[in-house]
Parts: sequence; C-alpha cells; structure tokens
Amino acid sequence: MKKIKFTYILCALLFTINTAISQIRTGADQTSKYLNYLKGKKIGMVVNPTSRIGNKPIVDSLISLGVNIVKVFGPEHGFRGDLGAGVKVPDDIDPITGIKIVSLYGKTNKPTKAMLEDVDLMVFDIQDIGVRYFTYIATMHRVMEACAENNKELLILDRPNPNGYLIDGPILDMAYKSDIGMHPVPITHGMTIGEYAQMINGEGWLANGIKCNIKVIPVLNYSHDMEYIPPVNMSPNINTYHAALLYPSTCLFEGTVLSEGRGTQFPFTVIGSPAFKGIYDFSFTPVSIPEMSATPKHLNKRCFGLDLRQLDLKELREGKKIDLSWLIETYKRYPNRSIFFDHNQSIQIVVFDKLAGGPGLRKQIIAGLSEAEIRKSWEPGLEKYKKMRKKYLIYP
Repeated sequence: MKKIKFTYILCALLFTINTAISQIRTGADQTSKYLNYLKGKKIGMVVNPTSRIGNKPIVDSLISLGVNIVKVFGPEHGFRGDLGAGVKVPDDIDPITGIKIVSLYGKTNKPTKAMLEDVDLMVFDIQDIGVRYFTYIATMHRVMEACAENNKELLILDRPNPNGYLIDGPILDMAYKSDIGMHPVPITHGMTIGEYAQMINGEGWLANGIKCNIKVIPVLNYSHDMEYIPPVNMSPNINTYHAALLYPSTCLFEGTVLSEGRGTQFPFTVIGSPAFKGIYDFSFTPVSIPEMSATPKHLNKRCFGLDLRQLDLKELREGKKIDLSWLIETYKRYPNRSIFFDHNQSIQIVVFDKLAGGPGLRKQIIAGLSEAEIRKSWEPGLEKYKKMRKKYLIYP
C-alpha cells in the first residue's frame, strides 16, 4: 500500500513539473497583454529569427493583427538570420513584408535620432543565451540608450534564459569593455533579457546615467532553474541545446588557436587543432559553410581533440559551473604553449582576455593554477554580483 501511495505521489509531482514547463509562455506569446498598447502607434522592432509568436515570426504575426510596423532593426546575423557570425548586416527592404530594415551590426550599432523620428514605440524581442559575450546584450544596451536620448519608450517581450540556472565566471574588468562584454557581470549572469534591462537602468550603465523608459512583458510560469530548450536556434552556430549549454565554456576557445567547431555542423560542441595529431584520436575538419562560418579557423585542415557531444545534459546543468577542465587540459597538452592564446598583433589585444573579461584567467592558466584555485579567486566578485542581481529579478 505504501509503495502504491509513493508511486502515486511521484507521478503527481512529475505531472505537476511537466505541466508547469509546458505552460511556459514567452512575453511575445501573450499578445493580450500588449497588442492594444501597440495599435495606433508607429512601431520599430528589434528582432531576429528567434522573435516569434508561436511558430510564426513576430513581425509577420503582428502585421496580420493590424500593428503598424514602420521599421525593423537587425542585429548580428540579420533580421531573418541569414548571415554568419561577425558578418556586417546591410540596410535592406524585407522581401516578405516590404518593411525597411535598418542594420545595427554594420555602419552603425545604435539607432540615431533620424532613425527614430518616425517611430512612436520600440519593441525588443530577441532570445538571449545568458552569456556575457553574446552580442545581443550590447545591442539592447545601445537601443535602450538611443530610446532614452530620444524620449522613446522600449517594450521588452521577455524570454526564458536557457542558462538561467548558471551564475559563474570572473567579473568583467571594465578596462576590457567591448561588444562581447559591456558590463561588470560574470560570464554567465543568470538573468532574462528583461531582468538584465532593469539592471542596466538601475545601475546607471547607460551614457551619463540616463534611464530608459522600459516596459517588460514577463514570461509566464517560469523560474531560473527550469530547463528551457528554445524552439528556434539562437544563432546559426548555436544550433543544438548541447551547444547552448556548452557555449559558456567552449566559446572561450575562440580566444585560442584551437577550433571551437565553427565550420562544422556541430559548433561549440567540439574542440581541436591539427597540432593535436597523435595526442587525441577524435577528429573533425572545418570547412566553409555559408551563413554559418565562411572562414573558420584551420579551414580544410583535420583537427584532433575533444568531442563533447555525448556529455550528459542533466549533469551539465547539475554542475552549475563553467567547465575550465577542457581549457586547462588542452593548454597543457598543446605542443607550443607560447602561441596557445590568440593575440592580434595589429591592435595588440589578446582576444582571450576580452572574452574572459580581463587577463586574470589567462595568467592563471599559464601559471598552472588548478580549476579549484581559479574558481576560488572568482568568489568575492560573484558574491557581490549576486547581491546586486537580486534587486532586478522578476522570476524566482
């Protein structure tokens, strides 16, 4: 009898958890909360392929619902997501809707006064990955700043953070501020884009401490620890859930001489180099893939290294940390350590330091510190950040 009762309780609990997850509704999906607010206004949209209502692009959906969208602002990868990483996005006319597309990843990265003159209200709806070096945070910062400077309100349609459970990494040294790190936060910040926008405002991070008038449509039935698998790829190279969870750790390899899998159909889930021949058995060959990676590192060269695709996703989440073991291991095993960390001679910048948020992590690895010792050095900064973060949370 007790066994039957326990089984019943367990089944009920699992049903409750699965029901809650299935009832997650993004801000965009809750049209009843904002549709009337949009109507009668000239709307500017900051969107990309992740911006959807159900299974349809949000721009197409809102037009069909009678919303007057006068302009779309395209971030990295473009409005329709047909451009690879780092490729400049041109101004254009959307062939499907006829709406003007203004690039925020080309000649300008911030809306100008002229661009906003015919806009009454801006809407931001992009799926973020919860990692400091994902460029959509920088895009949102600049949009917020432009709206504040031009007295425009910004409506943010919030979405879950697939890495919302994870707060880890060194805090950015602001001397290394860039598009892949604009704010003094850890590598993984554990916030949704709506919460993050509130933090940008609250901490006075916009130019001259100005505030953007923002309105957030929260996600329904969401908490930070929930597993969330985005229904659309977050970028051309974040094309699996494995990649999304591994990205906080494996993107650091973009600042090394190793390939992080760009030029394959499984980027950010493999690591390797031709120099590891005879050291590792697993291999892959980066090739040019239009709309993903046209000129990846080690183009057409067989790379040997680590295959992370078989890692257990549950264990990845339960670990609640950025994994430094792969970085430490490959550095120790690389035949010529002096060139391991990428260095741009023309502008005297160590790219790895921009990703890591400063030179500390690189120097610690070179000095031979263990992962435990490195993580210990992060603790004071993380503790301070977590206290600050609490002020801006929308979800438990």
